[in-house]
Amino acid sequence: MRGPQVRFCERRGGATCRAYSTVAPESSALPGGGRWSAKRKLSVILELLRGSDLEATSRKHRVTAATLSDWRDRFLAGGEAGLMSRETEPEDEEKRRLKSVVANVSVENELLREKIARLESNRPLALWKLKP
Repeated sequence: MRGPQVRFCERRGGATCRAYSTVAPESSALPGGGRWSAKRKLSVILELLRGSDLEATSRKHRVTAATLSDWRDRFLAGGEAGLMSRETEPEDEEKRRLKSVVANVSVENELLREKIARLESNRPLALWKLKP
């Protein structure tokens, strides 16, 4: 139970009174109430993109027009990003090149550490080791 529902009370001269309801609130009984899955949102957005009226779709599915517009805008933005994924942007290529450089330097450092360790192991007076 959500808690008390505040109602206008005529018996008390217009003062608000609290009434506890054992019945589930009306909004959750509506088909549009509650959480929407991605599939349900997609079907409504596709309905809008096929030319359905925003206000009529809003009333049909009992969702605000602002919410539908937000879903549509996010869907279109995601679609644009999906189309751009095949195109390589200069920043992405630069990131990929720099990651490759860092990987090469790391491998070279590891090889040099191993070589230093082998050279120092043949010295009779070498008591210290390099710290990584």
